[in-house]
Amino acid sequence: MGLSKRKENVLMGIWGVALIATAGSLFFSEVMGYEPCEMCWYQRILMYPLVIIYGTALFKKNLSIALPGLFMSGIGMFVSTYHYLIQKLPALSEAGGSCGLVPCNFQYVNYFGFVTIPFMAGTAFIIIFVTHLVLLKQGRGK
Repeated sequence: MGLSKRKENVLMGIWGVALIATAGSLFFSEVMGYEPCEMCWYQRILMYPLVIIYGTALFKKNLSIALPGLFMSGIGMFVSTYHYLIQKLPALSEAGGSCGLVPCNFQYVNYFGFVTIPFMAGTAFIIIFVTHLVLLKQGRGK
């Protein structure tokens, strides 16, 4: 099943978001030395395969190959949102303190007072999920 040039470009955008999010998480852990917490690992487990899933769909020009990516990005949105709430809501902050070796409520970065690592991951998951839904809604034809 081929894709129109426009849909192919949108799929490339989705793949690019997943690639940038993966590279960003590796930058924070491998270059900056930030040890991922347990919730960060769950988000990585959901994000990293998206690069392969959407890359394969793009290479084969077949959106149906990417269907697992829709489910994984949907779950990732909820995991990232919960992690962000653990960091930002005092009522949930206590639960994040005993998350693992690195507390899940710890904030390595806090740009502008609200942009944390789970916020960035959640933004990527939302972009991927919503864009994939839009592609599906437009139909599977060329």
